[in-house]
Amino acid sequence: MKLRLRAVRVTRGAHRVVLAIPDMDLDMDGVTAILGPNGAGKSTLLLSIAGAVSPAAGDIRLADASLLGIAPENIARLGISLVPEGRNIFTQLSVRENLRLGTQMRRDRAGIEEDFDHMLAVFPALHERLSTPGGKLSGGEQQQLAIARALMTRPQLVLLDEPALGLAPMMIETVYEVLHRLREQQSITLLIVEQSTHRALEHADRVYVLRQGKLVLEGRSRELEDDQVERAYFGYE
Repeated sequence: MKLRLRAVRVTRGAHRVVLAIPDMDLDMDGVTAILGPNGAGKSTLLLSIAGAVSPAAGDIRLADASLLGIAPENIARLGISLVPEGRNIFTQLSVRENLRLGTQMRRDRAGIEEDFDHMLAVFPALHERLSTPGGKLSGGEQQQLAIARALMTRPQLVLLDEPALGLAPMMIETVYEVLHRLREQQSITLLIVEQSTHRALEHADRVYVLRQGKLVLEGRSRELEDDQVERAYFGYE
């Protein structure tokens, strides 16, 4: 199964094009990184896939079914979960309540309890702070909570918008280690927006580089060189 983008164009206002992707195929396995400077259209790409932004033209298809015009909650039911930039957790709700929010669309009570226990095993820091309001967590703990809440929907594809943003280097490694472990255990596909070319090449199977809303480079990580990616990233000739 593939996620396919075809001639997707997103505009802001009447004329400004913020994203123009002619063609992109995402295999539903492994880890894909989206790289690019600020304003490149990376977040817009994820929001378009998740249904939070409506493209002005083109199509986004999952297993040959179009996602355009489908409400975000129904896209989530199809197995696509978004961890937005800034985490977007509910600061006044406890860790337990935030996690439970990820199960609102589910009716399999036994499965929910199984996943809840699994998330606490995967993220032991959350286990220790179940009654703590989300706003009282550290940045790293909030990121873990946002990821765990997304995984409580039992997604096939997780969209992560800069999961390393604002985290200490040690916590960044912890977050990526957990993501890789979850991918292997649960066969989850990860589409990750990154700022670091080094992290993208280290952790992703495939890399796409956007600049000014356009796709300027793509390839398998093992076939790309650091300087090649950086030239595309910064627009060097």
